[in-house]
Amino acid sequence: MYPRPNSKPAAAVRVLALAGAVALGLNSARADEPAEAVSIVRDPADVPAPIDRREPTTVHVDLTTVEVMGRLAEGTTYRYWTFNGKVPGPMIRVRVGDTVMVSLTNDADSWMNHNVDFHAVTGPGGGGVATMAEPGETKTFAFKALKPGLYVYHCATPMAAQHIANGMYGMILVEPEQGLPPVDHEFYVMQGEIYTEQPFGTAGEATESYEKLLDERPEYLVFNGAVGALTDEKPLKAKVGERVRIFFGVGGPNLTSSFHVIGEIFDRVYELASLTSPALSDVQTVTVPPGGATVAELTFEVPGKYVLVDHALSRAARGLVGMVEVEGPDNREIFDAPEARDMAAAH
Repeated sequence: MYPRPNSKPAAAVRVLALAGAVALGLNSARADEPAEAVSIVRDPADVPAPIDRREPTTVHVDLTTVEVMGRLAEGTTYRYWTFNGKVPGPMIRVRVGDTVMVSLTNDADSWMNHNVDFHAVTGPGGGGVATMAEPGETKTFAFKALKPGLYVYHCATPMAAQHIANGMYGMILVEPEQGLPPVDHEFYVMQGEIYTEQPFGTAGEATESYEKLLDERPEYLVFNGAVGALTDEKPLKAKVGERVRIFFGVGGPNLTSSFHVIGEIFDRVYELASLTSPALSDVQTVTVPPGGATVAELTFEVPGKYVLVDHALSRAARGLVGMVEVEGPDNREIFDAPEARDMAAAH
């Protein structure tokens, strides 16, 4: 039987449903975790600057595969497998026509072989065979970025799903020749699954469950690597009237996301992260498959705390919640709710 989540995240779902999820109580680990546990959370604001050149060039990308004991949830640690020590791995930004030189080093302390498969690559294995590295090895390869879009990369060492579930995924943006329209903020968010032997919320060191992975029964579902990553540790931040672009992807390895921001409507969505197709307008929820991505833009007209979810909402009880904190003056022509204002002030 599938274990029932404990009462704390269940209460978070009730808050989400009844009060707009202003505060979810999904805190990052602090008190009970081993001293060596570190934060593996990728800051969603850690996005490379837009490319201002219009001629292709050679771009060097250095990735190090690092296995690290990280904070998974309050009082819970987990041995993550990462690119450059964070989940997701670094966001890479190039221009169509660029030559990308990839250097992958597998840290000498790793327990496993690792590699990297770029969905932006045109060539056998996406670079996976070329970069297969034992602990302590460095492997290199090059590819030309032929197609604009937002693409996932991930470790493809067998069993690939195990490596992805442990945190080995990220994204590369291939800008079109004309670039992207300017916005005020860009954010980098990825959804993932973690399969542990122990039930959700169990204190101490969690260990991976191969059986649950094969059954596609994750104990944890997370944005940017950990429970509370985008609520307590690194919430997204914006101001009223600012235009926000979210680069959103699903590392997976198994579950499709129905990405949604509670209390907002996406102004523009590049469906399946195709940057050469016409963008969709006025979208409530975006479907993103494992190994897929989207680019969504929105403008916040009203201040407050906006919740990021996968609209398969039971997943919020397993950690899949984020937050956008928006500051600025009230706009009561658009939204006038005294109780909501009082709740926001209380937090």
